[in-house]
Amino acid sequence: MSQLDQFLSRAEHLLNRLEAYLPPPEPMPDWRLATAFRWRKRSGQGFLQIVKHTAKLTFDDLQHITPQKELIAQNTRQFVEGKPANNVLLTGARGTGKSSLIKACLQEFAEQGLRLIEVDKADMCDLPDIIDLIAERPEKFILFCDDLSFEDGEAGYKALKVALDGSISAQADNVLIYATSNRRHLMPERMSDNASYTHDEDGDLHPGETVEEKISLSERFGLWVSFYPFKQDDYLDIVAHWLHSFSCTPEQIAAARGDALRWALQRGSRSGRVAWQFARDFAGRHN
Repeated sequence: MSQLDQFLSRAEHLLNRLEAYLPPPEPMPDWRLATAFRWRKRSGQGFLQIVKHTAKLTFDDLQHITPQKELIAQNTRQFVEGKPANNVLLTGARGTGKSSLIKACLQEFAEQGLRLIEVDKADMCDLPDIIDLIAERPEKFILFCDDLSFEDGEAGYKALKVALDGSISAQADNVLIYATSNRRHLMPERMSDNASYTHDEDGDLHPGETVEEKISLSERFGLWVSFYPFKQDDYLDIVAHWLHSFSCTPEQIAAARGDALRWALQRGSRSGRVAWQFARDFAGRHN
């Protein structure tokens, strides 16, 4: 036996011993058991974890965002029907229903084959692996990235750009990415970025490369949906909706208006999230 053959034999023996200490690969989930999944890591290995109890939000639960609901519902309907549809970026004021709207989509279209996979920002680098796992499945998958934003130099930023529109392979027909963020361009924008703008002798304006890089990610989302702070009457309507869902009487709902406004004032926000939190507190104390 030559020295090379001896070396290969010893290497194979060593690898066999090492495999005994490695964790076994995680099995694929039973797709019949759930409509929502999370991407998780264990010992450096990613896998899809079943979400047993999903949020039961519906489109009717989301008040005073009718234009946004119509845009998201139409895009998702096209997707589950096998028609062209866009990746979606939902941006704007906090607590106004961005994440809830995506969860409501799952309730609306799950029976038509829609599935939701939640991916944390820290796991953006795994997007190619996730897409490879589900690309041949018959279901339609939305990869849901909540509260997404990046700082300069984060690895997940590049991975998301490639997953959206930058890989040599064609995009999977059964996968879309829906992301929410309080930043419209997903990256911090600083006053120093303006220093990269220069004027030539003819007065033309040339955007600096730094600004172009920051804008390029958000532009890869085909559909932008913006959310805005609620007016006082809108906020009170949302409070009334949730109090009704907690079985409060019309008299209790009317009496709660003052408390609801004080609750919002203490938190400095009249958002849907604040309205829901107040309704839970009020209903818990009075019912």
